[in-house]
Amino acid sequence: MFQQKSGGGGGGSIMALNVFKFCTFLRALGSIMIFFVVGVIGLTYYVIVVENYGPALFNGGLDSFVAFLVLLFFHAFLVMLVWSYFTTILTDPGGVPQTWRPITDEEEGGVVDPLVGTDQSTAGLVLNKDQMQKARFCRKCNQFKPPRSHHCSVCRRCILKMDHHCVWVVNCVGALNYKYFLLFLLCIFPFAVLHIS
Repeated sequence: MFQQKSGGGGGGSIMALNVFKFCTFLRALGSIMIFFVVGVIGLTYYVIVVENYGPALFNGGLDSFVAFLVLLFFHAFLVMLVWSYFTTILTDPGGVPQTWRPITDEEEGGVVDPLVGTDQSTAGLVLNKDQMQKARFCRKCNQFKPPRSHHCSVCRRCILKMDHHCVWVVNCVGALNYKYFLLFLLCIFPFAVLHIS
């Protein structure tokens, strides 16, 4: 777990923590986190529907109307929360294709990025030296990687527009599932507000 590095001229040694040893632990933790999140959602459902606002439906008057509105609001966000959570888990974050290579344009002195655009107007976009990042190479995947892609040590591959590897969704948050992850975060907020009240 710890690596000992000896200093050049000082004669002392520095203990460095190898954090990549924890990646195996994060992979094993994944299914436990899914059950934990589903358990928290179930507990919140029990507290809000069964204990608080469900019985208030039968009180009559203004309490019943308020309880009906809260339960309607709660169930709408519950459906969106569960859908966005499992969509984030099941959607591939977007890996770098094995055949991706930066195409150089030697006359312009830039790089043509085939991942930048898909329609005819941007398919031949040329980035000059000021705009482009230096073509990067992932030593772990043994392939080139486009700008804003990073190697995930947990997933063991390069991810396009990688934000982070989230242990709560047991997946990387990248180009293809970022939208669902943000929806999941936005749907958690009303749950927290209703749970506190």
